[in-house]
Amino acid sequence: MTTLTTTPRADDFHMPAEWAPHSQTWMVWPQRPDNWRSQATPAQVAFTAVAKAIARFEPVTVCVTAEHFLTARAQLDDPRIRVVEMSTDDAWVRDTGPTFLINGKGGLRGVDWTFNAWGGLDGGLYSEWQRDDEVAQKILEIERCDRYRTEGFVLEGGSIHVDGEGTLITTEECLLNRNRNPHLSREDIAAVLADYLAIDKVIWLPHGLFNDETDGHVDNFCCFVRPGEVLLAWTDDRDNPNYERCQAAMQVLETATDAWDRQLIVHKMPIPGPLHATEEECAGVVPLVGSQPRDPSIRLAGSYVNFLIVNGGIIAPSFDDPLDAEAEAILTRLFPQHQVVMVPGREILLGGGNIHCITQQQPIATLTHKG
Repeated sequence: MTTLTTTPRADDFHMPAEWAPHSQTWMVWPQRPDNWRSQATPAQVAFTAVAKAIARFEPVTVCVTAEHFLTARAQLDDPRIRVVEMSTDDAWVRDTGPTFLINGKGGLRGVDWTFNAWGGLDGGLYSEWQRDDEVAQKILEIERCDRYRTEGFVLEGGSIHVDGEGTLITTEECLLNRNRNPHLSREDIAAVLADYLAIDKVIWLPHGLFNDETDGHVDNFCCFVRPGEVLLAWTDDRDNPNYERCQAAMQVLETATDAWDRQLIVHKMPIPGPLHATEEECAGVVPLVGSQPRDPSIRLAGSYVNFLIVNGGIIAPSFDDPLDAEAEAILTRLFPQHQVVMVPGREILLGGGNIHCITQQQPIATLTHKG
């Protein structure tokens, strides 16, 4: 593996859309007792269900620390799931893993963004993150992929979505946060995204979902379902703390055009809840200085938008909520060529994210077209 000093755009590499064919999906095994309750045992059951759902459609690789390798291997008892040993800090591979790039000629490379645990010492979610900042490099080593390292430029994969045709969507709340890249302007950040993802247009939503501890990742709020069409988390309830956020996003999306000057079609996805952790669930988390506190009074940022597109499937979270069936119906309508599989997402949500956050797709390198 070579660490390159050029940029993907200069080398004619780009980030494909999530619906482009995958060779596999990556995950990382949960284990932090200060984030996952009951020594992460319930979370491991939830992650196993997600891995097995994905494995129905494409191969899965799960990265596991040495001490958990055998127990993880026993639970992940599916021949389509590979388990590899890797030291990590936590399990959010969407944010710590590489962003894979293709060139349409059989080439596959990855961007290794600088990771600071969603804010470093200014609002970050844990105080030591060096091993998580190494995850992308380790995955690229395993896959023998050349690497672009954005040393000093902080970005998490969950903070961006692309349509594969030159358009990226993100939130100001996250990318313009002082705890990410305070030395860079909006224009500077857009320029880095253009260089490293080969996109031509950034659509900036003001905020993400209320109480999203990632500072408003777009993958919990709004995503592309195909070029020119997005799915937005939505509420009509004026008393919902997300109401103003949804309205502000809609104002942007209704007037925005993509890189091909198309007006966007906006589909709405209801927001579940309100969802809260129970006293018992919070009591199962081991408190640690520098880690995110858990409290039943905190509204959880549950979202059906936090799903993963896989080869022929949609893996989406359910919350034992009255809106689960409506969410499944909306996804089935929007993705008629895919099979929608709903997997219990509450346990993952208790840790601060959901299915999209704990997965990272690896595109097939032989894709022969660029949008």
